[in-house]
Amino acid sequence: MIHKDFNLLSTIGNTPLIELRKLPAPGDARVLVKLESKNPTGSSKDRSALSMIEDAERTGKLKPGQRVVEASGGSTGTALAMICALKGYPCTIVTSDAFADEKLKTIQAFGAFLDIIPSVHGKATYPELFDLMHARVEELGRLPGNYYLHQMANPANPRAYNAMAREILDQTEGQVDAFTMTCGSGGCFSGTMEVFKDHRSDIIGVAVEPAGYRHISGGPKGVHHIDGVGDGPPGVLFRYDLVDEIEAVTDQEAYRMARRLAREEGIFGGKSAAANVVAALRIAKRLGKGRTVTTVICDTGYKYLSGDLFTI
Repeated sequence: MIHKDFNLLSTIGNTPLIELRKLPAPGDARVLVKLESKNPTGSSKDRSALSMIEDAERTGKLKPGQRVVEASGGSTGTALAMICALKGYPCTIVTSDAFADEKLKTIQAFGAFLDIIPSVHGKATYPELFDLMHARVEELGRLPGNYYLHQMANPANPRAYNAMAREILDQTEGQVDAFTMTCGSGGCFSGTMEVFKDHRSDIIGVAVEPAGYRHISGGPKGVHHIDGVGDGPPGVLFRYDLVDEIEAVTDQEAYRMARRLAREEGIFGGKSAAANVVAALRIAKRLGKGRTVTTVICDTGYKYLSGDLFTI
């Protein structure tokens, strides 16, 4: 597709929808994955970051010269850093040394400043580390000249994914029976399911959570290694009323699936993307042939090469 205005931001969205050919069993429903890794920074977060920035500009909350501040472990911070670079806003991302080095270096590459919250021995301790990160970004947000996007409570976050849902409905000619999605702020799940339920009320919304930190179902809350989700409860805008089912995925299941996606389907995704597919395959097996399950490859595996995700 040629974008006539030659604007990088116009390339956000309209990502491919791909059918998994090898992972589903012969009698399973088909599983379609939305390749959000094709967005400019390799993540679905490009959608929500752009939506929140443009909403703040439109409403006059964000003015030229103001510094955008947000807390992020990686993908949202990267997307914001890229968009702020294009739009001319200085940007500070509150993060931690617990997150993958690739993610932090990418944020810096776009010119954003990293405000690092030290972790315990380089590990993300839940929820204490994220409490510190959120306290710090709220402090920064109160300083003159700063604008705190507050993705966890920003209505423009879930609204960004209304468009993704409409893309999926267009790509499938409306043939969607279930949608599975890991939830951090819950923006992607909520924004997508709002449109799906309006299209057909019996589309099954499956919220996916780490088995080690059951932040949606209210189960045990321990340590897990599925980046970007289960860092605390979902945001205040998370639509629990759109959750029909909850699937818990272990670190081991997500790691194995990330490797299988790369080696069997040629799809290079991260940990939460793999967890989405684990849940989608479970639902596909239950629904059976003739039905369609959709999910999201929400980021790229390139962000995880320094860790153990793809270690043989």
